Amino acid sequence: MEHTIIIGAGPCGIACALALQDKGIEPLIIEKGNIVNTIYHYPIHQTFFSSSDKLEIGDIPFINEKAKPVRLDALAYYREVVNRRNVRIHSFEEMKHINKINEQCFQVVTDKSHEEVTYFAKHIIIATGYYDQAQLLHISGETLPKVTHYFKEAHPYYKQNVVVIGGKNSAVDTTIELQRAGANVTVLYRGSNYSTSIKPWILPAFESLVRRKLIQMEFNAEVNEITEDRVIYTVNGTKKNIKNDYVFAMTGYMPDIDLMSKLGIEIDLQTGRPKYNPETYETNVKNMYVAGVIISGYNGNETFIENGRHHGEKIASYIDSCTV
Repeated sequence: MEHTIIIGAGPCGIACALALQDKGIEPLIIEKGNIVNTIYHYPIHQTFFSSSDKLEIGDIPFINEKAKPVRLDALAYYREVVNRRNVRIHSFEEMKHINKINEQCFQVVTDKSHEEVTYFAKHIIIATGYYDQAQLLHISGETLPKVTHYFKEAHPYYKQNVVVIGGKNSAVDTTIELQRAGANVTVLYRGSNYSTSIKPWILPAFESLVRRKLIQMEFNAEVNEITEDRVIYTVNGTKKNIKNDYVFAMTGYMPDIDLMSKLGIEIDLQTGRPKYNPETYETNVKNMYVAGVIISGYNGNETFIENGRHHGEKIASYIDSCTV
């Protein structure tokens, strides 16, 4: 029987493991992809908002020559952390369900290469992040092959007619990269002006592209339908449509509310926040904890690596006190 199982090997899940190691507890992390899978799926060009020292976990320095690290820097750093601390991680193994056997034991059932694996543990930490669950538009055509909620790189879209839906950081970053690669880009944003959340060093470049008509920007745009060759939308009551090859719906992401509900964790339906003790991160389910961005519910801009990495310290201290 495992002492503690952590679901999710992102920076916050790994930070929980390191904090438990410091207490003499060797947890097991179960991860459906590979370590820091979300960062791996970031756009290839991704630069972090935070400086490298704000991304450090386990008191292991993240030394970087640039002021702000890029995706590859972060991947190399977190691999080294796992390697140096010999963190136990079962990668490419997906948690299917968790059953509470009694007050001292959970049963965790996973899928590993299409084979069912069963574990038992006293404590469970849910650190699954939110990047796997896009906030959907719920409109006709959203499931067409030409539509995606994720951006990797711009090269394939050279000379293509691309619509970017959204107006915050991911939409702006995606648009700039697409324009650089020679795509014909139109941005449809339901807001009436540029979002205040756009990174201040990016906004001037984006505004310049709009002013010079190198990209087309439509504010107050409500997307109604996506077809094989068009995007249909409304601006201030006027119906419009645009010829289109590809759509990037950069509308944000959200935690897996259904998963937490199935685990018995109470959820605030308005905010999407799980019920937990802010001093211990224990949920209403005894010995089950939450860590990382999932504590923020629908407000994913509230918790980042730089503050979520500290959740493990409180969780480990509490688990350690329960062990004594």
